[in-house]
Formats: sequence, structure tokens, C-alpha cells
Amino acid sequence: MESSVIGTESAELKVRELLKEVQLDYSPAATKMVDDTISAIREAINKIPQGLKVTADAAPAFVRDIGADKVEFTFKKPKSLQIGGSYSIQSIAKPDVNVDLFLRLPKECFHEKDYLNHRYHAKRCLYLCIIKKYLKSSSLIKKTEWSTFQNEARKPVLIVYPAQELVDLPGFFVRIIPTALSLFSVLKLNLMRKNVHSLKQEGSVPLGTPMYNSSILEDMFLEENADFVSKTFLGWRELGEALILLKVWARHRRSIYTHDCVNGFLISVILSYLATESGGSRINRSMKAMQIFRVTLDFIANSKLWDKGFYLKPQGQCNMSKEERKQYLQSFPVVLCDSSSQFNLAYRVTSSGSLELRDEAALTLKCIDKCRDGGFEEVFMTKVDFPAKYDYCIRMEDEDKAVTLLCTLLDSYDNLVTTLSCSKEDSPDLDSVCGALIADELQKKTSLSSLVESKMEGLISRWRMNLEGNSKVYDSGFCLDDECWRTYEKKVHFLLEQGLGDRAKFIRATWQSTPSEWNMEEGLLKFGGEPLLVGILASSFEKSFRVVDVGPNAENKEEVLKFRKFWGEKAELRRFKDGTIAESTVWECEQWERHLIIGRITEYLLSRHLSLSKENVVHTSDQLDFCLLLGVVDPISFSGSLLAAFEILSKRLRCLTDIPLRVSSVQPLDSAFRFTSVFPPEPHPLAYEKDVGRRSQKLTSTCIQPLELEGSGNWPMDDVAIEKTKSAFLLKIGESLQNSWGMTCTATEDEVDVLTSGYAFRLRILHERGLSLLKKQVNDQMKHISSIDKELFIRSQHSSMINGLQGRYPTYGPVVRLAKRWIASHLFSAFLAEEAIELLVASLFLKPLPFYAPCSRITGFLRFLRLLSDYDWTFSPLVVDINSDLTLKDEKEINENFMSSRKSYENSVQNVNPAMFLATTYDKTSEAWTRFSPNTSELRRMVAYARSSADFLTNLILQHQIDSHRWECLFRTPLNNYDAVILLHMDRLACPQRLLFPSEVYQGRHVARGNASKDFHPLIMPGDTRESFEKMKNKLMVNFDPMRCFVEDLKREFPDMFKVWYDSLGGDAIGLTWEKPISKKREREEDSEERQEPVNVLKAVGEAGKGFVRSVYILKEPRLKN
Repeated sequence: MESSVIGTESAELKVRELLKEVQLDYSPAATKMVDDTISAIREAINKIPQGLKVTADAAPAFVRDIGADKVEFTFKKPKSLQIGGSYSIQSIAKPDVNVDLFLRLPKECFHEKDYLNHRYHAKRCLYLCIIKKYLKSSSLIKKTEWSTFQNEARKPVLIVYPAQELVDLPGFFVRIIPTALSLFSVLKLNLMRKNVHSLKQEGSVPLGTPMYNSSILEDMFLEENADFVSKTFLGWRELGEALILLKVWARHRRSIYTHDCVNGFLISVILSYLATESGGSRINRSMKAMQIFRVTLDFIANSKLWDKGFYLKPQGQCNMSKEERKQYLQSFPVVLCDSSSQFNLAYRVTSSGSLELRDEAALTLKCIDKCRDGGFEEVFMTKVDFPAKYDYCIRMEDEDKAVTLLCTLLDSYDNLVTTLSCSKEDSPDLDSVCGALIADELQKKTSLSSLVESKMEGLISRWRMNLEGNSKVYDSGFCLDDECWRTYEKKVHFLLEQGLGDRAKFIRATWQSTPSEWNMEEGLLKFGGEPLLVGILASSFEKSFRVVDVGPNAENKEEVLKFRKFWGEKAELRRFKDGTIAESTVWECEQWERHLIIGRITEYLLSRHLSLSKENVVHTSDQLDFCLLLGVVDPISFSGSLLAAFEILSKRLRCLTDIPLRVSSVQPLDSAFRFTSVFPPEPHPLAYEKDVGRRSQKLTSTCIQPLELEGSGNWPMDDVAIEKTKSAFLLKIGESLQNSWGMTCTATEDEVDVLTSGYAFRLRILHERGLSLLKKQVNDQMKHISSIDKELFIRSQHSSMINGLQGRYPTYGPVVRLAKRWIASHLFSAFLAEEAIELLVASLFLKPLPFYAPCSRITGFLRFLRLLSDYDWTFSPLVVDINSDLTLKDEKEINENFMSSRKSYENSVQNVNPAMFLATTYDKTSEAWTRFSPNTSELRRMVAYARSSADFLTNLILQHQIDSHRWECLFRTPLNNYDAVILLHMDRLACPQRLLFPSEVYQGRHVARGNASKDFHPLIMPGDTRESFEKMKNKLMVNFDPMRCFVEDLKREFPDMFKVWYDSLGGDAIGLTWEKPISKKREREEDSEERQEPVNVLKAVGEAGKGFVRSVYILKEPRLKN
């Protein structure tokens, strides 16, 4: 109860600080600057002469592209200029500091039928063009730019930057938004009316233009709806603060804060609805900002009105008929009618956007209930962007605008087939044909034959040559009822939704079609230049990565026909085990390739139905697989034989009868058994009991196995005696295995190595008596002893828990392997234990909020990098409760241990120990894996690398880099960040095939060079295969790694001289950083002959690694300290 109160108080304090950070200070200086800018705009507009004739020449490309006619008018001054938006209700949330200026268009500039055929949109744009021209002449205006209203190309707005800049208003600009109050008759813009005549009608079904009509209605009711919001927010500080919090929350979630979901204005409308009689007054003035925030999220997540529609006019006063409501629900996925009941404020919101919004709200409520400090970090500080949220991201980069438009707007190829079949190559009416094809939007799509496809390519290439300057091409091309980009989004979403089925929990297709820089003179040609982004959230491992999809039963002829038409050549008739004969699609692949299935399905569907080539569809699914493969195979595929070998060995151990005590259990400790080893060992031909054939292979990795013996009163009481008794048991176990099954065994005092079934197993003994003795001695705070039993016990606990976690989340293993590969490739192997990495990744699956647990390796890896870079390691412990075993008492103990470890922080930041506090049920003091490393400086370096890699990976997913070399850079470490670099002979590494990239140094001074040793080679040489099996087996070196041995030698021979950074997984470079600055006073006192110069030290390093070291470079001299 006490901790709950403390958490609530902490959350409220953080929210207050957040509001201070993001709220705009409406100071006199800021207010004056806004007023001055508005006045400058007003003055510039007043200078425009009345009666100025405006024609399409002001923006000919725009008028042409939207297909408008009869656009000439005589300029009249706007009826009013009125400040609206967030500034008017004092709810601007930084960093977006802008003021909306509503410019009411004069009725005299429009004819009564200008609502037809985009004439209104064309005149609206031309009106702004004239204003922009005169704004340029104002000395108080720095520049003006074009943008769009809610990403709608046919509704441009002007962005005006003042010449003056103010610290209180960073990046400030004014957005001029035209409004059209009472411009047209609302009845003429009824949902069922068709107001774009270039749309073709099929049969007798009336064809309306609800999106087009709503686009005009939006401008007509913009001022009225802004007034409704303004009146609700007037004098209600908490409501304004809640709006700011909701904006911060939504902006961190790119998938919902977009054109087809919510924006700041729509959020303010929802708040207004909940605060008035219309929404049942769910929000009242006694509530605090966070209470309003939560009530709003609860409404978004759980209200049934999303399916029924909700209306700003109170229930008894709403004059809409049931038929009208039905029309709204049929026309739009989400209905939020304004107070006039004539316009749907949510007409842009798609079904996928609505589902995403509600799901995000539900997840946020979970964060508030389950996360520390009311989920403040997860709700307001965590970036929930496409790369981190979705398991699979697809970029559709169709560089051919012509192909995009044809695929977007053409629902039927019938006319195309006819035209191409009867047209000559030099048809003079080629452009008219294309224009007509684009306009033909509502006919059913059929597939093309290869002959027609080839002709289509020629047609498109010739059309593309005529894209600029030919108005016939654009007749009703870009905008019909909806814009072509929005139509394309919906097509892609529908296609993938139908193809993936229950494999996907959510599919999100968004196209930020508005270019970052847009010149009106270019029309809409540059729109859609950014790639269309698709996010796919996998439903579960079992569903998402199944190999076979079962279709309709063979007897259902109609459904079979649809199925075959959709899947084409991938559809096949199969008989299943239960006797069912049904259509199906099969996505055959190896077990370790199943994460590629979703990518292959989407690639096939986009190619078949949208004619997109593989080059134009970029999936993020396999780009990082290269760092886990050996050749073209993932070594995880050998796990089956490894587990089989372990089963055989464990059975034989339990069957031993000629040892004093029976083996009670055998538990695997190595990470290969929990599927988190980057390179699980392969079967070695010399590690079998008999000769099974030989070929040149790498040496196997060691698989360590502890043995737990059954309890017995005959064990000695002294811990040293226990270890000696264990050694005797190990010798006897090795002898018994060799005599009974012919296994090759090598025993030492602490362990016995067994070669069987192609693997090397290292056996150790764990006994509870050693642990009890350890606990008695640990109570003495004056000394801390290490124990083999304690180490084995902790490792066994860790292994059991991680193994269970891997069973629950099959994606966990691949994510850990990527994380370990990244840590090693950036030379952090010495500073972060692999068990610590496993716990870091485990936290992403156990506490995924504000996300779902990752179902893809790249998404999980990105979240790992962000966790490493963003977590507050100094002031927060990371608690990993794998089996939900921790009680409140345990959590209190962990917090006390953590606070105790941070007592030294006030005196010295560098002395915080451990710098990374990882607590688990078996280790509440963070002693097991991070007690000594990483220290504060090492962790700081790791965090910097993680932040850089996370940003780089995010850009790779979102931007245009498709070159594999760019992805490789994630695992290339900059060697110039070290003071000295040692390069090794790559062919003398234990496993040369694991090396990702050969290292080279192009800076610094070359101080040593060496040749490769002839005494050691990691591979079985061809000449060795002529020797006997037993003689060759004796040459095997179990657990020998020259890199590890060399690093240990360096630490022993050069203590406190430098810090060693290396890659334990196969790197050929070692980085050195000088440990401490040399004092000038000490330098003078030391005799110059005794003092070791850095160059001499590095030459000695090269000598210590003779035969293994290729080159040594010095990049920076040690720093001198005053």
C-alpha cells in the first residue's frame, strides 16, 4: 500500500514536470510575436487589389492534376482572419509550435456549382497562390512554404515563417487554412450525391462521392467545430492539460498520429464530446489532468460507440433519421458527427486506424495499471514507432509513378487488354488511353496474360516519357472520390489482410504522400515520392509461421474458384491426415527459415496483384541473418542432434552402477541447450565413439554439463574435502563411461570431458552441502568467498528459467543471438556476460509494454538496443522475474540492495557498483553477472554504441537503404575509437569462418608485425586424414581458444596498463585503451630507463602474441594529468 502511494506521488510529480517541459509559455513577448505575424499577414492580404482576375495560370499543374475546369474568378478579400487551433485554447504541445489562422473564403469568388469536379479545391488553391505572392513582399515574413491539410494533396495550406525569431517560440510558424462557411448548399454535398463526374457508374447502383463531399464539408464547418471546442475548453485548465498529455502520448505513436487516424483537433473533439452532455459528461471539472487522460483512453479503448457512431449533438436533440445514420455507417468505418449532424469529423479514419487507436489506448491503460510510477516512462517517454512496434515492416518503393497510378486506380484491366490488343505501338491517342484507364476506378480487376503485360510495359514507359507537360495524362488522374494514394493504402491493406488472415494481429499501411518540400508549380507529380510503409504485427508464433494454409473444401466449387483466383499458382489441392481434401497454400522452408514466411507471402501477393517487382518491395525480415549463418546454413539447425546426444549421455550417466552414489539428475548449462548460443556446436567427426568418416572441419565448442548427485550422509563436512571427494567421483565416472560404452574421457580435479555422439561434454558435480557451507561463511560480512557449487547452482537456476522462457517465446532465442553477436562485434565481450544479455532480452518479453512481446528477431533486436541505450541504469534496477516468483517482500529487498549499491554515487559517479543492476529470483543483489563489469565507463560506452546502432537500424527500416552493406554496418565497429589496435591472423582464430569482416587499420602508427604460427591450425589438415582415428582424436583440443588465452595473458602481463576490448565470437581485432592518465609529477620522479614508453609496451604485446598477432598500431598516446 505504501509503495503504491509513493508510486502515485512519483507519477504525479513526473507529469507536472512533463507539462512544464511541453507547455508553451504564453508570455507577453510570445503573444506579441504571434500578433505581429498575424498583422503582417493581414497587411499583405490588404495590399492585394480588389477585382484582380485569377486564372489557372497561377497554378496550372495543380489545376490539371486534380482535373478541375472553370476555375477563373475575380479576387475578393477574405471575409475574416481568425486564430483557431491549439493556440486559441492554450493547449500547444511543444515542439510543434504553430498557430492556425482560419481564412474565410469570400462567397463572391465561387459559383453555386463549384462543389462539382474539384472546382472548389482548384479555386481554394489559386486563392492561396495569390496570397503567397503578396506575402513574399512583406519584410516581416521570412519565407512561405506549401504543405497540405491532413496529408490531403487537393487541400494545400500555406506555412508562414516570421522574420523575427524568439527563444520562447522555437520553430514557430503560422498555418493559413482556408474555410468555406456557408459557401455551398449542404444538401448538394449529401453522402450519396456524385459530385465528380469523371467517375464511371457501374449498372444501376447509384455512385456517391462521400470522401470528396466530406472534404468540402470539412472546410464549411471548420470554424463552427473549432468554436464548439473552444467554448468547451474555455477556462478549464485541467482539460487543456489533458489534451496536451494526449498529444504527447499520440505523437510517440506514429501509427495512430497520422492522416487516417487521430490528430490534435480530433483528440480535442473527443475530449469536448466527453465533457459535454452529448458524451454523458464523463469528464467533469473536479477531475485532474491524469484522471481526464485515463477516462479518455478508457472511452477510446472500450466504448461500443465506435461501431455505432457518436454525435456531438445530445441524443434528444439530434435530428438525424435512422436512414441517415445507416448511410454514414455504410460510408465510413468511424462516424463522429459534428453538432450540425451534417459532417463526419472522422471521415478520414480508416478501419485499420480505428483498431490501432483502440488497441494503443488499451495497452496504455495496462501500462498505467501494471508499470512502475503509473507507467510514466512507457506512456509518455517511450517511442512507439513503426520499426519497434511491428514485427514486420515493408517499404514499397515504386519509383515508377506511372506504374503506381495504374496499379492504384485501375480495378479492371479489361479496357487495357482491349486497347493493347487492338492498338498499334505508335497510337496517337496513347495519353488519352492512359487518362481514361486511370479514371476507370470501379470495375473488377482481372489478371493480365504475359503478352498483355509486356505490351503494358511499353505503354507505361512511353507514358512516363510524356508525364510532364501533357494535360491529357492527368484528366481525373490523381483525385477522384478519394486520392490515389489513399486508395492504394486501402488496396494494399485489403490484399494483405485477405492473404495473411489470422497470421497477423494488425496490418497498417500508411503513405505519407505529401513531400517534405513542395513547389506548387510542379503540381502533384512529387506526391507519393516517399515509400508506402506497411507494418505487420504477428498474432502468435504458431499461427504466423505455419507452413500450410488450409483453404476451402474441394466440394465448395464457388469458394475454390475464388481461392484459386486469389492465390494463382500457389494454390494446390491436398489430402490432409484427417482425410479432408481441400485447397491449400504451402510455404516450404527449413525450420530455421520460418521467420521468412510472412515476407514471402506478402512479396508474392504484391507481385501477383499489384505487379510490384521484388526490387520495389523491401522486407525487414532476413537482413540481419547474415551474422548468424555459417555459409548458407544457420547452425541452430544442429540443435536436434545436440539434444539427442545429451539424452543419450544423461541416460548412460543415470545407469552407472559402479559408483558409490547414483547420479540423480543431469542438467545442461551451456547456452546451446536453451537455443541462445550464437553458434551452437556442430557434430565433429572425431568426437564419436567410432570412425564415422572425416573431413576438414572446425573444432567443436564445449558444452558444459553439471551433474547433481543424490544426497548422502557420508559426505564430509569440510568444503575442501567436498571438492576432493567430487574429484574422486569425476575420475570414477570417466572410467565407468569409458569401460561401459567406449567413450573417450579426459578427467581433471574439477571436471571430466566426454566425447560422444559428435560432441564434447564437460561434466561437473553440484552438491547441496557445498551451498550450505557457503551460506554459513557468507554471513561473515568481512569476506566474500567464491564457490564452484554456488556458480553451478546459479547457472543451473538461470539455465532452467531461460529454457522455460524460450519455450514460451520461440522468437526469444534469435533475438538473444543477435544481441550477443552485436555485443561481441563491438568488442564488449569482456564486459557483459552472455547470461546478462539473456536477462536483458528476457525483460523485453516479460515486460513488453507499451508493446506486445516481439515476434520477429529484428524488432526484438531494435528494442534490445533501445533498452540498453535508454534505460536509467544509474537510478533504476532492472528486475527480471521470469516465472513471476517475486513477492512484495522480495521486491522491497531488491530495492534496498539497489539503494545500498548507490550510496557511493554522491561521492563519485565512477564508483557506482554494479553499474548495471540486474536482479532475479536467484540473484537479488546483482552479483552473479554484473558485479564487476560493466563498470560506469564501460557501460557509458556501451550505451553510446547502442544508441547509435538503434538510430541507424531505425533509419534502415524506414528509409531507402536497401544495400546489404548498409545493414552490415550495424556490426562493424570503428577501430579508431581505441588508443591502440591489435590485428590477429584470421586463419589462426579458433573458428575463422565466424569472422564477419576482416579488420584493417588506416590510421595511427604501425609499431609491430608478426607472422602466423605453424604450430596451430584450427582445421583438420588434409595430410592428417591419413592417420588412424585414435591418433587423430588425440589431436583434438577441447575448449581451446587462442583469443581467450591471449587476452588472459595480456591481463596478467600488463596489469593496470590498459583495458582490453575484444570479440569472443570470432573477431580478428583487439582494442586497447590506456587505463589511467600518467601524472606529470610521477613522470618526472620515475627514471626514464625504468619507465615504459607506450610504443615499447605495444611491442611487448606483439611479442606476447607471437604467431597469433598480425600487426599492432598505436592511435593515441596516454593522456598526461596535471
